[in-house]
Amino acid sequence: MGCGRVGATLAQTLESNGHSVAVIDQNPEAFRRLDAEFGGNKVTGLGFDRDTLTQAGIEDAFGFAAVSDGDNSNILAARVVRETFGIENVVARIYDPHRAEIYQRLGIPTVATVRWTAHQVLRRMLPMGATDDYRDSSGQIQLAQVDVHEGWIGRPLRALESASGSRIAYLTRYGDGVLPTSDTVLQENDTVHVLLKADDAAFVERTLANAPAVTE
Repeated sequence: MGCGRVGATLAQTLESNGHSVAVIDQNPEAFRRLDAEFGGNKVTGLGFDRDTLTQAGIEDAFGFAAVSDGDNSNILAARVVRETFGIENVVARIYDPHRAEIYQRLGIPTVATVRWTAHQVLRRMLPMGATDDYRDSSGQIQLAQVDVHEGWIGRPLRALESASGSRIAYLTRYGDGVLPTSDTVLQENDTVHVLLKADDAAFVERTLANAPAVTE
């Protein structure tokens, strides 16, 4: 929902990755931001209107991104999609960081900053795995954002490091960067950024994407 610069970029990125995409915007002129080759469905209407969502194919959707210019519209649409249509991979862009934190605590993933918006939305719509944030010049060491199984919540970061053989570089917690210590405990909705050897990426992803062993 929303065919501004972020929405148009997001839609075209998803399509280029082989996904079927529908874009909703109440202003039909907004679709001009899409490339002429864009083959997705363009629906004019309100993104929180059930008939509009149905027309866009929400009942068959894997994920939904609310990235219009209005905080209220985005959060309303996200709630309708999640609560009415049962779509789990939902994310809303919220300009007000204080409101974003509130909705994050209520279990609605939000993106509060313009920078990296499209990247972070993709991460929440297509979860599990690792995405490079940085690689050293040799390509052997990478800083990656890694999805972590909810079973690790409440455990100290040293447990994640011990199990995966990686190092937790930092966390993003409610939009703020956190430099952790070995005693820092993983909280719900934390985004984990890991330093690891490129050759070990698959092992680290697999380890952290699964629940920890009982003995850890």
